[in-house]
Amino acid sequence: VTDNSNTGNPKYLFSTANAATVTGDSATAKNALATVRVVPNPYLSQRAYESSQLDNLVKITNLPENCVVSVYTTDGSLVRTLRKDNTDTWTYWDLKNNYGVPIASGVYIIHIKADGIGEKIIKWFGTMRPFDPTGF
Repeated sequence: VTDNSNTGNPKYLFSTANAATVTGDSATAKNALATVRVVPNPYLSQRAYESSQLDNLVKITNLPENCVVSVYTTDGSLVRTLRKDNTDTWTYWDLKNNYGVPIASGVYIIHIKADGIGEKIIKWFGTMRPFDPTGF
């Protein structure tokens, strides 16, 4: 509006009446699986949300409330299983296997299974920094 009713500044009118979160719709939930990501990808030895050189974290984002995240090597060996059962839309992976041993640099396959919704498979690449015991 340019009638000077907003002291000469632009004035806009819009409505959010038709904009709402869709819940309980299985088609929407299945489509949302397409947005699952691992960040960062590729992982290049460190990220801003790591608090020390001992931290190695990636975030798996856009996850449904209940799901199982399984990480595999390219030859199909299970590396890590993460179970998510909360309202967060993400989970951290500390880049360790099921026994707490840090993983090696390389390509990994991440499988997300959400019962009643579907499955998603993504690839992830990471380079791990060498351990430096003198850096403390």
